Amino acid sequence: MFPRKGSSLLHDARRVVVKVGSSLVTNEGRGLDEAAIGEWCRQLAALARDGREVIMVSSGAIAEGMKRLGWTARPHQIHELQAAAAVGQMGLAQMYESKLREHGMGSAQVLLTHADLADRERYLNARSTLLALLQLRVVPVINENDTVVNDEIKFGDNDTLGALVANLVEADALVILTDQKGLYSADPRKDASATLVQEARAGDPALEAMAGGAGSSLGKGGMITKILAAKRAAGSGASTVIAWGREPDCLLRLARGESIGTLLEAPTQKSQARKRWIADHLQLRGAVTVDAGAAAKVRGEGKSLLPIGMTSVEGDFSRGDVIAVRDQAGAEIARGLANYASAEARLLCRKPSSAIEGLLGYVAEPEMIHRTNLIVTR
Repeated sequence: MFPRKGSSLLHDARRVVVKVGSSLVTNEGRGLDEAAIGEWCRQLAALARDGREVIMVSSGAIAEGMKRLGWTARPHQIHELQAAAAVGQMGLAQMYESKLREHGMGSAQVLLTHADLADRERYLNARSTLLALLQLRVVPVINENDTVVNDEIKFGDNDTLGALVANLVEADALVILTDQKGLYSADPRKDASATLVQEARAGDPALEAMAGGAGSSLGKGGMITKILAAKRAAGSGASTVIAWGREPDCLLRLARGESIGTLLEAPTQKSQARKRWIADHLQLRGAVTVDAGAAAKVRGEGKSLLPIGMTSVEGDFSRGDVIAVRDQAGAEIARGLANYASAEARLLCRKPSSAIEGLLGYVAEPEMIHRTNLIVTR
């Protein structure tokens, strides 16, 4: 999406995560802004009809709960925040459901905590659910599960959550809609000479100096959290756009290539970042040995590893662990993220994918290792 300087870097993005903040969603705390949410949903539906996969990360549950409870100031006690979230989440989910349904799109509420993404098995389960929803042409509407989090497991702001979701689903782009036109060289509310930064490299330390502190009493974010979120999203190759959420047809115009807001370009391509993460930063927990046919498909054709090609399993590993793929001579030819634990993998050796459910009672994935989670090492 969104080419700059002749680049089609984001113009071709097929999977996009859009994040909107509390002040936008709730019209500065006055309650859910039905018109604004309706506009974003209309644009999301249009992008989906254009063949793109879209995920919405929406703040607003606590702010809406505060309004429904008659509170004028954001509480500090965790149990009060959780209560407000529980009340507000009902209206937030209902609003997105009704507005997306008006445009022929289904929606799904997904609530996440940091623990869900820190645990590898829960991480893969969340990923599988979101990818299944996208295949079903359902728009996931994601929020932090504020009703159960505590200080140790809170994301802290939904900008961070948006970046983590972008990494989770390997999105091509993250769009952060905010109440500012983008990132400025200084705070435009205090410095009349401040200029809009149209394009920069995500992770550039100079950006953090420009960002300043939190800007709203409703949310916990501010421009600094958006800069840090862009840096985090860039780790998996997703570039970020920070733009004004009330810009008319903002998402559609970005998709057409207009220059809106601030583009923070990822310095690493998505596939490179993914491969580096698997190859260099994770310990191997086990291995599977494969026959010559499977080895040829994995090494020569870049195919996924199917259970039928496995001949044996070594080690004690869980779903989501990084394991080695070895040929018949015992040499490592690849490594990747296991979709099944070692005990299950032993049952699946030499079996077709169609037999997985009969053997295990469920199907996590048809592959032992999907090609997007696999890197050839030899």
